[in-house]
Amino acid sequence: MQDTRQQQLLIAGGGIGGLAAALGAARAGWAVDLFERAPAFGEVGAGVQLGPNAVACLHAWGLEPALRAVAAYPERLQVRSALDGRVLAAMPLGTTIAARYGAPYAAIHRADLHGLLLEAVRAEPAVRVHLGETIAAHTEGSAGIMLRTVAGHRVQGDAFVGADGLRSATRLRLLGAEPARVSGHLAYRAVVPQEALPERLRTAQVTAWLGPGLHVVQYPVCRGERMNLVAIRHGRAPDDLDHWDHAGNAGDLEGALRGTTPALQELVRAVPQAGGGWRLWPLSDRPPLQGAHEMAQGRVALLGDAAHPMRPYLAQGAGMAIEDAAALQQALAGCGNDVPQGLRRYAAQRWQRNARVQARAERNGRIFHATGPMRWARDLSLRLLGERLLDQPWLYRGPSVGTGRA
Repeated sequence: MQDTRQQQLLIAGGGIGGLAAALGAARAGWAVDLFERAPAFGEVGAGVQLGPNAVACLHAWGLEPALRAVAAYPERLQVRSALDGRVLAAMPLGTTIAARYGAPYAAIHRADLHGLLLEAVRAEPAVRVHLGETIAAHTEGSAGIMLRTVAGHRVQGDAFVGADGLRSATRLRLLGAEPARVSGHLAYRAVVPQEALPERLRTAQVTAWLGPGLHVVQYPVCRGERMNLVAIRHGRAPDDLDHWDHAGNAGDLEGALRGTTPALQELVRAVPQAGGGWRLWPLSDRPPLQGAHEMAQGRVALLGDAAHPMRPYLAQGAGMAIEDAAALQQALAGCGNDVPQGLRRYAAQRWQRNARVQARAERNGRIFHATGPMRWARDLSLRLLGERLLDQPWLYRGPSVGTGRA
């Protein structure tokens, strides 16, 4: 007799990747139990850029109206020299990029992206969300997966996805205790109301300022009402970030930007004046994936930063997690009772693309922060080739993944 029982997916992590995975699995006809160790959802952070590849997945899940209600859609991407302010290259976004790739380029506050995914997940009757629950162990058998939480609860499922971030405990149990790689780069992030800035500093586009050993990116979020800024420089993080005086970050950053164009220095100085504050994040990643086994084994799969944390120099961390979730949906919808085979298909489809993005992001970091002759060659190439260097057809076209209901 054929087994008609609804299959059960267990997920560790309630961030963007975990919620996207839960939504995709529910659309594939699976029941989902999602475990988030925090006692309440409170996604913070700053801005996220979503290329057409990620936006297309959100649209396919029916989230276009929710996205349009909270996101900004920049009309242009430009690269400027942080030293003299010259525009080195530019590329149209807006309707141009949407026509080219079938979906627009969006910029959104991380909390807004998390919120729209959470609302969509809560509307799925097959998804149960468990807050304040940390997974202590998982055991795989021929018939399924057993999870044990720190509180002692046991939950049985057919598959288990670790979407529990950079320091993933699921990854640790699956692949061993190789620590994340410290990049030596520090990210200062701030979000400020545009109306609190002088009009000359407000923006409706994405601007990347490239300088020796540093760069700054600014773009609108929250329907254009707020501006996200991130400045990344080389440096060593404080030993105790939890007790670090974040109020001191403005002075540190302003010091690092001495010698850059006055326009950029004015923009950075305006953040505290507009009521914003710079928060400091040391950046970590992992080397590019080496094979499908690093994304799935048996009935256990990894997704997003748990599998492939990457540097932010291609603006695709959230995008790759969303793509992972769409690919997982397709794999779960088509696997029948052979769950390990479905997860192998998911990993085989995803690992090379994710590895390419990881490697390209790391390479971009070296180019963005170039000094000496390499910087001169970079600037010349941008001036000569412009949009041909900024556009990323291999990336923005996205993978061939279906995201409709099974």
